[in-house]
Amino acid sequence: MNGGLISLEQYGIIVEKVIRNATAPKLYEEALTHEPDAAISSDGALIVSSYEKTGRSPKDKRIVEHPSIEKDVWWGNINIGMDADTFMITRGRAIDYLNTQSRIYVVDGFAGWDANYQIKVRIITTRPYHALFMHNMLIRPSNEQLDNFGEPDYVIFNAGQYPADPLTKHMTSKTSVELNFDRKEFVILGTEYAGEMKKGVFTIMNYIMPKQGILSMHSSANVGKNNDVALFFGLSGTGKTTLSADPKRQLIGDDEHCWSDDGIFNIEGGCYAKCINLSEEKEPDIYKAIKFGTVLENVDYDEETHVVDYDGTSLTENTRASYPIEYIQNAKIPCVGGHPQNIIFLTCDAFGVLPPVSKLNSSQAMYHFISGYTAKVAGTEVGVTEPEATFSACFGAAFMVWHPSKYAELLAERIEQNGTSVWLVNTGWSGGGYGEGERMPLKYTRSIIDSILDGTMNNAPVVKNKLFGFDVPTECPDVPVEIMLPRNTWSDGDAYDEAERNLAIMFRDNFKQFEEGSSKEILEAGPNIS
Repeated sequence: MNGGLISLEQYGIIVEKVIRNATAPKLYEEALTHEPDAAISSDGALIVSSYEKTGRSPKDKRIVEHPSIEKDVWWGNINIGMDADTFMITRGRAIDYLNTQSRIYVVDGFAGWDANYQIKVRIITTRPYHALFMHNMLIRPSNEQLDNFGEPDYVIFNAGQYPADPLTKHMTSKTSVELNFDRKEFVILGTEYAGEMKKGVFTIMNYIMPKQGILSMHSSANVGKNNDVALFFGLSGTGKTTLSADPKRQLIGDDEHCWSDDGIFNIEGGCYAKCINLSEEKEPDIYKAIKFGTVLENVDYDEETHVVDYDGTSLTENTRASYPIEYIQNAKIPCVGGHPQNIIFLTCDAFGVLPPVSKLNSSQAMYHFISGYTAKVAGTEVGVTEPEATFSACFGAAFMVWHPSKYAELLAERIEQNGTSVWLVNTGWSGGGYGEGERMPLKYTRSIIDSILDGTMNNAPVVKNKLFGFDVPTECPDVPVEIMLPRNTWSDGDAYDEAERNLAIMFRDNFKQFEEGSSKEILEAGPNIS
């Protein structure tokens, strides 16, 4: 839709042509005319480049310090503070750049499918690609809603083609991503990676939702035929996208959700899926969603046929596709659901220590939620030659604003109020660590997930893991019984015990940073190393 005329003078922006809420065809036309590297893939998607930056820049992210939020924000290496005066300097730099343009693109949309908690977001940018990306990622207003949109709750000024000044206070590079909760403004300089806008909106929701007693979550969600909702948490490589994409269940969302007194709702109107090694066989839903209206970011393609090479990494391994959620054939529209019956924490344990499935009580759920454990293996990053434990609080530390215990306590409240079961599922190694054992077969993990969702796992016999304290089911249909207890799969039991203890120590050492601000209940839910 075309939102008609709009003035940006209230922001100090006076540009001759402002294109608001343009349709996908119009933004294709704009991109092919004004973006030198834009192209159309053989499947009809818009191919674009984010140039130098092909991923987020978390070290360049800043939050403006203000008395109203001073005691709320968990300040540190993730939420790095900056003063209001410097923000106004960089904001002015962005506005000045926007004013040099002959045309500006505006996207007005919503974040949050529940109208009771929905916020209005305005994107102001110079690239058609960025406009189409946020047209996909925000919830798209109807014509009537757009006519009555009024002033937004938050504004994102994307001047990413123009660099920050590294000599300015608080700047560490020519990239700067700044959030001002007092002014309700978000400024981007020195990066054209579209994901900064998406995660900027998520960061905003991660502050304002818990303030209202609503849990914001970095998770995927789906729902079965009996309206049973499941949440999937997991870091990159754990299988979150693959396992939540289930032809027997409807997808509520793939990345960002909130949990209120009424149930869960998706924050976004679209999906931002990884494309590396994408195939129709492995991920048919995502593959089929790549068509006209989809943004393909930083992919390799044949310049003659425009056929995309999803295995190509000449620009980055972080190739992406952005598309409206209705492009997923079994998407649930509107993207809301009831209270989850099951929560699944996915971890890829490269040490081969954790069971393929464990059941957590509410205290253990808080502990493992705050820990957010997985492991990197050799080849995933330059310099990684052996497995490395990785912890990301709440399975999304880069986007959390409050202390992680705030989100964990909200999670525990919801779990106890609704009788939700919480499971820790290891999609990593069995029979030994990386290099000795083997990766857990996907068919076994799917059987475990199916047994959780149909209720079978609740009736399985269990044994208690003495070190970690959680219950470990010992039986699951279509899964060999010996795999359920990982020590049984190791040729050397003593070596397993040592590896298990070493992992428990990693958990303990990581959690020291959260001790201040965490309740006694959470602290006592960790491994009993003594």
